[in-house]
Amino acid sequence: MKKRDKKRILIANRGEIAARIARACRELGHTAVGVWTDNEIHARHLEFCDEWVRLPGMTNAETYLNVENILSVVKEWKIDGVHPGYGFLSENAEFANQLKKAGAVFIGPHVEAIRSMGDKAISKQIAKKAGIPVVPGSAEAVETIDSALSIAKEIGYPVLLKAVAGGGGRGMRACHNDDDVKNQFEAVQRESKAAFGNGDLLVEKLIVNPRHIEVQILADKKGNTYHFFERECSIQRRHQKIIEEAPSPFIGDDEELRKNICETAVRLSKAVNYDSAGTVEFIMGEDKSFYFLEMNTRIQVEHPITEEITGVDLIVCMIQAAFEEDLGIPSQEWISRTGHAIECRICAEDPITMLPSPGKVTGFETNFPQGTRFDHYLYRDLEVTPDFDPMVGKLVTKGVLREIAIRKMKVALDGLLIEGLKTNKPLHQVIIEHPKFIEGNYSTNFIAEEKPQESVDTSVKYSKIYKKLACIEARRMGI
Repeated sequence: MKKRDKKRILIANRGEIAARIARACRELGHTAVGVWTDNEIHARHLEFCDEWVRLPGMTNAETYLNVENILSVVKEWKIDGVHPGYGFLSENAEFANQLKKAGAVFIGPHVEAIRSMGDKAISKQIAKKAGIPVVPGSAEAVETIDSALSIAKEIGYPVLLKAVAGGGGRGMRACHNDDDVKNQFEAVQRESKAAFGNGDLLVEKLIVNPRHIEVQILADKKGNTYHFFERECSIQRRHQKIIEEAPSPFIGDDEELRKNICETAVRLSKAVNYDSAGTVEFIMGEDKSFYFLEMNTRIQVEHPITEEITGVDLIVCMIQAAFEEDLGIPSQEWISRTGHAIECRICAEDPITMLPSPGKVTGFETNFPQGTRFDHYLYRDLEVTPDFDPMVGKLVTKGVLREIAIRKMKVALDGLLIEGLKTNKPLHQVIIEHPKFIEGNYSTNFIAEEKPQESVDTSVKYSKIYKKLACIEARRMGI
């Protein structure tokens, strides 16, 4: 085996994804350089890093979003490459450009891919040119209410007012008639401007009972592009995913459809000369027709389920691609999938209102079945603050069959004990036992229509907790 040059990789992120990247760096023989801030001096991800660097400041704007400060660290600590994880600067084209000028590698795609795919209007035009189906609607930003009304009349209601920039469910409103467009247009503009610094909007046809299907892409700098099959991400609240699974139960055994959507994702990636890990997202109608939504030019939160069914470490490959190394993938046919994987995002939020619920972890124990993976940054005395995303971990189970993965997830959720912090675990427990979820017959409207939050039991069953703790302690003592 050829010896790899040791690189110094700065992880410009925090939490579970920073720990995940650090482990991949160490596996490749690179030096993982982690960062800590003044409001998170005991960050758990530092345990997995070889070196620690302070980013001074108490807010995200002063730390993880401060390009100037990060570039100073790159220079001072002789950093070879920067992995941004997801969120923060992960899809910031200017940051990637500044890194290039500083002589450091951005562990992600090239600048133009980030820029073009980060603009929903431009990405839609690229998709159209590549012969990829897109949701009917405006090809460019819509500037006036009258223009929006004209487009809505042409494509028919319902329509979606949608921010050109950004994501995460913000800057999106459904409109069912002219009055909705008139009432919502300026509100969405303001929300988009505040969230993304860009108030431009698109008007698109709203697909009824849609499925959110995405395809994992990996490409290198030698012109090779591969897909790693699809993920189903239709269980969402406020347009944000909370449960994902791979492969999609809606696509099921339709291998022709699977091949079609995956090859379409590859075609789009090649249209922008993509050269890293990324995700092409589609919306799929009840008739299984699908349309391009957007491309996320970074690693996704839900990448573990793809890793579980393919056996490929996407973070390792992402680092290899950035440094122009061979991915060790002979061909697309070499990539296969086995079994089924499900991911539940564990968030510090009220399981009924689904709103963030900061707090302090007073106890943390796990008792998981075989085939469980938990990417997290939890520990006793962890203070979860409103400063960051409320997700504290990703619980993943895998089974030979989907029903086995579901069965394992029930046991894994039951074996996850987080004291002192209100989480959405009870909501997950309701959802995975819901008949429609078990059947795989659900859309992005699942939470709005089925209202699983109304069945959540938040009463504290102390006897059950004490029994769990006793079993955990007995196991530790070898009894």
